[in-house]
Amino acid sequence: MKITDFAVIFILLFLPFGVVSDLRVQNQREVQQLEMKYTSALRTAVQDAGVVLSQNERQEREAGYGSDKFFRVDKEEALATFLHTFFLNMDIDGDTAAQRALLNYIPAIVILDYDGYYTFASSSYKDAYGQAVIGPKWSEKKPYAYVDSAGNSVGFTLDNYLYAYDAQNHRWVEGFQKELEGQTPISLLNNSLTFEQIRRSTIVRTIQEDLARLINVHNEKAARNGISYTFTLPLISQEEWYNTIDDVGMIAFIQGIPVGDRYYNNYGFGGGRVVRKQSIIGGIEPGTGMKYLYRDSYPTPFQATERFTDEKSAAAAGYFEYQYHNSLK
Repeated sequence: MKITDFAVIFILLFLPFGVVSDLRVQNQREVQQLEMKYTSALRTAVQDAGVVLSQNERQEREAGYGSDKFFRVDKEEALATFLHTFFLNMDIDGDTAAQRALLNYIPAIVILDYDGYYTFASSSYKDAYGQAVIGPKWSEKKPYAYVDSAGNSVGFTLDNYLYAYDAQNHRWVEGFQKELEGQTPISLLNNSLTFEQIRRSTIVRTIQEDLARLINVHNEKAARNGISYTFTLPLISQEEWYNTIDDVGMIAFIQGIPVGDRYYNNYGFGGGRVVRKQSIIGGIEPGTGMKYLYRDSYPTPFQATERFTDEKSAAAAGYFEYQYHNSLK
């Protein structure tokens, strides 16, 4: 046989392996691109929802002076924002059928509020006709609750404010842990370090246990919809959980989306942290009647008359910026 014949035989034998290998590499590249797209869509969606959680039209729902973390979140608006952004980045914004199909791969969404949390997940309930159905539904607010061996109960918040039932004296107390230290027989309230450890672990454990239950219910719904994938609560480090429960926010889980020869699973956190700006104060200088604006951290001899959110609003009301350092010359 000629050497060219051996070359032809070699090509015929090994060409299929090369084609298969090339297809496998191309498939892996497409899978990675899809996973990057899904991850970006999920993170952007929870971040947008987190921002919405800290925006309130009603003043009584905004952060109070006692706590920067006190908000009454708008869970409906946050969910709508999350879904709109997610569907948009998944290129199914106008495709209702695709949106319904994608919702089957979202076993649970959690909204962290100041003194409790909400879940949006598959739940068994009766419809308007009295028929038992399973579908996504908001839960009532669930408290971050703890009960000790003496029968005392403590309702935690995202900071050190608490609501507690004193079983020995049959009374309710509330306030910051430092204010209540030594004021009740509830041992948990009398040690700041222990209180903080129990507070964080209770919030995380409560949410984890509830999510495990909800995901099991979602598995029943998924099986009815022909999805063979088994949803599970993902492993999330304790450190990441603790960072998540520092502020109001959203947690969303995505699982079981077929991507190539495997499944896409991920979760996203979106926080609603707000840094409160110092107030702009308008004051009148005694004697001259001149109107000045200044930050509330500046020591001044002025009589405060108005408060503003920014310098522009104060200037429009006739106030001039007070040069604090120049006044000392």
